[in-house]
Amino acid sequence: MARPWHLRHKLLLGLALVTAILGTLLGGSVQGLSSYITTMRITDSKLAELQLAQELRGSIQKLVEHGDPAEDRAGEPARIAQRLHDTRELLIRYKQQHQETIERHNDPDNGSNEAGAIQSLDESCKQFDAALEEAGKPKEVDNPGALLVDDPGVKSAHARLVQAVDNLHKAIYDDMYKRITTAKTHHRRSMFIVITCTSAAALLMAGMLYFFYGWVLYPLRRIQQGVRHVATGEFHHPISLKTGDELEELANAFDDMAARVQATHADLMRQVNERSRQLVRSERLVSVGFLAAGVAHEINNPLASIAFCAEGLLRRLHDIGTRYPQEGETIQKYLTMIQSEAFRCKEITQNLLEFSRVGERRREPTDLCQLIQGVLEMAYLLPGCRGKQILFQPQVRPVALINAQDVKSVVLNLVVNALDSMEDGGVLTIHLGQRGTMAELNFHDTGCGMEAEVLDNIFEPFYTRNRTGKGTGLGLFISHQIITQHDGVIEAHSEGPGRGSIFTVRLPLQGRATMPAADGAFAGWPADAVANPAIRAA
Repeated sequence: MARPWHLRHKLLLGLALVTAILGTLLGGSVQGLSSYITTMRITDSKLAELQLAQELRGSIQKLVEHGDPAEDRAGEPARIAQRLHDTRELLIRYKQQHQETIERHNDPDNGSNEAGAIQSLDESCKQFDAALEEAGKPKEVDNPGALLVDDPGVKSAHARLVQAVDNLHKAIYDDMYKRITTAKTHHRRSMFIVITCTSAAALLMAGMLYFFYGWVLYPLRRIQQGVRHVATGEFHHPISLKTGDELEELANAFDDMAARVQATHADLMRQVNERSRQLVRSERLVSVGFLAAGVAHEINNPLASIAFCAEGLLRRLHDIGTRYPQEGETIQKYLTMIQSEAFRCKEITQNLLEFSRVGERRREPTDLCQLIQGVLEMAYLLPGCRGKQILFQPQVRPVALINAQDVKSVVLNLVVNALDSMEDGGVLTIHLGQRGTMAELNFHDTGCGMEAEVLDNIFEPFYTRNRTGKGTGLGLFISHQIITQHDGVIEAHSEGPGRGSIFTVRLPLQGRATMPAADGAFAGWPADAVANPAIRAA
């Protein structure tokens, strides 16, 4: 697996390239500027030397110039000597200027070209002085009117002086030309470096802008969009960056965080909905409780009076029966029916009073396996159990701290609802196990199943979808209240209509009081129930 190319590495690479190009560009510029400054400095020094060399040439040329014709030959030696002295002074000044140029390192060849010309000038000056001295000596054929400058030896020495000063000029020009040639080379090199680096910098800048957009701007914009989506509650827009750097890690971490926030949000919404439904159930329960208490209290006394009157009439019926036998039998039949129905109504109102009572009922450690066994013994006698099968599959025998009568009513209600939802041949499977510190009961039937709307409202009071049409919508509501009061949980699940239902009940255990389930039928199970295929222990 290739190592990730971190963002800092990308930025450092770009910075290194920019620094290298700027350094090269700066180096080329500095080299060109330095070459220009050196050329100007050397040119300035050589121009000063050239000016002195020009003055030296003019002074040498004056050495052989004819004077005033009126002057005699006698004054010519002094005149030429003075000119020669001036020439030597100029040569000394040139030597000083040339030495200064060398000391300042302004001579391309460190004075090697001018050295020969200067030495030749010194020797030529000596030769010219000697030629003047030789020309001034008396000769065998003396020409009193002849001038010294016309002497062949003086002319020859003067020609050598002129040649030496010309050589000096040529050496100065050669140095200047050499420096200018070197400066041109440096200039071309600097221009090449500047143009190349400028082009590379332009290309690098374009590439850096492109990659900066792909490495930084685009990922940051995607992250910003993801943050905005999460801020507005839209969790289904992942960032999904593939940059292979810290921004991708940040985007992945943010996507994980958004997924956790979405899960937490969904769980909170589920809890809010559940608490809202529980609140509605509680409010309805309070209303039903007050209504039940009022109705039971108001109806109980009239029903007692009706039952008492019916009983009194039955005692007096004997005398009427002897006089009117046929009518007495009818009256007895109706009075018995009135008394029976009155007591039944009184029992219903008594149950409503029990339902409306507030407070905890007594709880005792109870063997849930034995409790379910007792409920199934009663369920076997119900008409709805005919042609259907109940499988009881206990894995352990948990002991829970409960009110046995209340939990029995819950189990009976779930069994009856399951039997009512199934056709002939249906199977109800009851599992009894343990999950952590909770006993778990699963009621799995093969009945008509439920839709999502029914599942959302299944525990609401007065809500019923019983296919027999006999339900009141209070059974599951009361069962939910009983399990909640026991600090337990009751849940309903269904994969859809015609695919059965699963009701799960969890109750807290008394410590870890559990016992292994017995093999085969439980002790105390009715023999006919075990033998009958409609209901048996699996």
